[in-house]
Amino acid sequence: MKCPFCKKDDDRVIDSRPAPDGVAIRRRRECTACGWRFTTYERIEGTSVKVIKRDGSREPFDREKLKRGLERACWKRPISGDQLDVLVSNVEERLNARFDSEIKSAVLGEMVLRELRFLDQVAFVRFASVYRQFQNFQDFINELHPLLNDDPEPDEFGAREEP
Repeated sequence: MKCPFCKKDDDRVIDSRPAPDGVAIRRRRECTACGWRFTTYERIEGTSVKVIKRDGSREPFDREKLKRGLERACWKRPISGDQLDVLVSNVEERLNARFDSEIKSAVLGEMVLRELRFLDQVAFVRFASVYRQFQNFQDFINELHPLLNDDPEPDEFGAREEP
């Protein structure tokens, strides 16, 4: 493992423990050349699920891309990096368990929204506003209405039962 500071390939593992999401090993390392300490994660390589984008193009599922989007939605919210890791791992687990090789981005987005709704409602609305491409204030009101009225939780694809 190359040191992110000095780029030397000489380090030692100081500490190993399971990551909070339970599907990775977190390792603290120290570069023996410069003394810089850094963290790495070791994960099982999953199946290569393709995400079908709105325009019909396909790209491999990227947990880091998903995490970056969630970090933007959770900016200045009381949500830890560990909580985000668990959320992304939950989505990735469900993804690998349910779908063979491809998933539409709409279904993936609803999976994320379902997890995020119960973690932080402000982050939920932020993520939904980008994911669902809100065009005006009414779109925000429509998304907040179920949260304010404490409607039943959506099913696994984000649908709610009509009254």
